Parts: sequence; structure tokens; C-alpha cells
Amino acid sequence: MKVVCVGGGPAGLYLSILMKLRDPSHDVAVFERSETNSSTGWGVTFGQSLLRRLYDHDPVSAREIEAAAFMWHDQVTHYRGEQLVAPGSEAYNITRRRLLSILGNRALDLGVRVEYGREIASGSEFPEADVVVASDGVSSRIRQDAGGFLTQDVPGSNKYIWLGTDKVFEQFNFLFVPTEGGWIWAHAYGIDSQSSTFIVECASETWHRLGFSAMSTEHALPILEGMFKEHLSGHRLIGDLGDGTSARWLNFRTISNSRWHSGKVVLIGDSAHTSHFAVGMGTTLAIQDAIVLVDCLHEHTATESAFQSYERQRRAEMATTLAEARCSARWFENLPRYIGREPRQFGALIYGRRSPLVAVLPPKVSYLLRTTANRMTFLDDVRHRVGPTVKMIYSRRKPVLPRREAP
Repeated sequence: MKVVCVGGGPAGLYLSILMKLRDPSHDVAVFERSETNSSTGWGVTFGQSLLRRLYDHDPVSAREIEAAAFMWHDQVTHYRGEQLVAPGSEAYNITRRRLLSILGNRALDLGVRVEYGREIASGSEFPEADVVVASDGVSSRIRQDAGGFLTQDVPGSNKYIWLGTDKVFEQFNFLFVPTEGGWIWAHAYGIDSQSSTFIVECASETWHRLGFSAMSTEHALPILEGMFKEHLSGHRLIGDLGDGTSARWLNFRTISNSRWHSGKVVLIGDSAHTSHFAVGMGTTLAIQDAIVLVDCLHEHTATESAFQSYERQRRAEMATTLAEARCSARWFENLPRYIGREPRQFGALIYGRRSPLVAVLPPKVSYLLRTTANRMTFLDDVRHRVGPTVKMIYSRRKPVLPRREAP
């Protein structure tokens, strides 16, 4: 089989690896428009369940990924001078550049042809290919060129900018800061022993009032450092994306498609679907797409049947996660609804944001249901509908937590 992957992100590279592992005679190529080792972005997050799947399918790359990953435990919400800790959460984080380096080298070792600095505008450039995989992201040119997917592209109302920092956050942190223009907040988590991802988000109205709409990233960084100085402890924010460009303020785009394949072109990862960064599942979903698509291509003799099977399976598997991601995005877009709560209530509501009930019930009722469900074991149905409960540790001081080093 001749397979072309357009886009050298985690999904495209991992699919190429699996195709070669299943049958070394496959002719597999990956084309990435960026130059080698110039990937943009900071860290990506994944959980224990994905790591197990990586070991099941390719232990060689899985071992490298695990060795390079930084693990954080617990989530902390900083709000109105208080800190609320949700123990028990844990995730693996790795810099995007390191992840792509591991997968790219593994693909090359297996005989995949990987070309960097190659812009592909249309799947028609590969008339001899049996399958063209559109793994080229949110703004997929292959998807746009092929047509027939009935794509929906819905921008969120909030503004965000994906930055880095040289401060290492050893837990996942929600940092809420009041300003003269409104509330602004950050999603901050360590990605290696020297740096962290630092995503700043705010309402569009706040963004305009604070003057960011008329400001370059270079000028915005020191202002943001001042706003988050209590949490950064003298460390700097970094806007350089690693490819000579700077981070930009964006609106998150929710991408969905009525069809995931058209002719011999099939969508995976962000070209097919996106999930809001507040749930940290984008890379996981993309790699899982690659795993299922490879399985389907080897289980079905006809490409069309393989595509249909892949789409049915992945839609069913992702339905809950994508619904939770939409709820999470709307929670942050409707922050004024919750921002007046006292800290304990606010902390409970932010951890329940994936539930659709939180958006429709009065915040006080949602809080009471969550705390009741946490105490009364017979209310299993309530617990399921309201969302996962967590035992909050409430503190006016910085929580004393054991320091955990990166693996």
C-alpha cells in the first residue's frame, strides 16, 4: 500500500510508524512544511491510558517518550488569594519538539520517507497514492482542497495566547488574576525540568480594554509578566515559538466535519476535530486516530470500507470527550457567571466544568449537588450527571506538597 501523510505532527508520524511496523513493504511518506526541528508550540499532555497504548503498539518509541516526559500531580486553582488543590490528578507532559523528534527519528529508522520544508497544497499531487492522510491541522489545506467534508469551523469568543515560561510548575495550575479591564487567567504546567507551558486566556472585551488588540507580542509579554508576577516569582514569559515567529492572540477554533473521508483522502487529528486546550486531549485524540485508522486499513480490503469503519469507531469513542471539551470551553467563556463565588465554591465549579448541567443550573445548585454527591454514595446517578467529584484541599497559603522530579 502507498500511503502519504501530509503534516508531520504526532498523528501523521505515528501513523507512518505503525504502517511500517504492520508491513515493512508499505510505501509510506510524510511531508511537513516546517523545517526539521523547528516545530512550534510548547508542551503536549497525555495520560497513563495513552502511554499504555503506545507501549502496546511500539514499545521502542514509547520508552523514549516516557523517559523524556515530565509528570505533574494534582491541580491547583489560585483564586482571590486562595489556593484549592485537587489531589490525585496526574499527567505526562513533553515538549512538542522532543515528541516530534522521537517520532520522526523512529519513522526514519523504519524506512519512512520524511521530507521537511515541503509544502503540499493538494492530495492530487500524489495520483499514485492509495491513501492520502490529511494530518495537517486545524487549517488543513488538504481538507479544503479535497472538499466534501462539510466542515464546520466555529471560533470561540475568548482570546488566548500560548506562551512558555522558564518557571517550572510542578502541578497543573489555574491562575486567576483581576485587572482593571476584567479577569485574566492562565493554564500553567511543567513540561520538562526547565520550562512550562503558560496559556493566557481572557474575554475579548478584557483583551480590548487592556490594549492587547493594538500591541505586539513583544510589548505584551512584560505587561503579562506584571499581571502574573505573584505566580511567576520573577521568571519570564517566552513568546518565541522556535521557528522564528512569535505567539499570537487567537480565538480557539472548534473544527468538526460531517464526513472524515472523501475519495482517497482521510482526515485525522485536528483536521478532523478539535478539543479545547482546557481538557488537554488534543494530542491523545490525534494519536488514537492514527492507531484506529491503521487497524482499519489492515482489517478491510477496500479503502472505502476501512475509512467508514475508522470514522464510525472514532466518532463513538470520542463523543464524550468532545462534549466535555465543548462544555469546558463554554465554562471559561461564561466566567462572569462563576467569578463571584467564594473560593471553595469556585474551585468545585471549575472542576465540574465538563458537565452540561453546570452551564444550566444556578452555580449554587451545581455546587450543592457536587458536594452532596461527594458525601452520599447512593447518589451515583447524580454524581455521573454532575461530573467527577474531587476532594478539595482549601488553603490560604501555598500548599506544602512534595517536590517531584521529572522521570
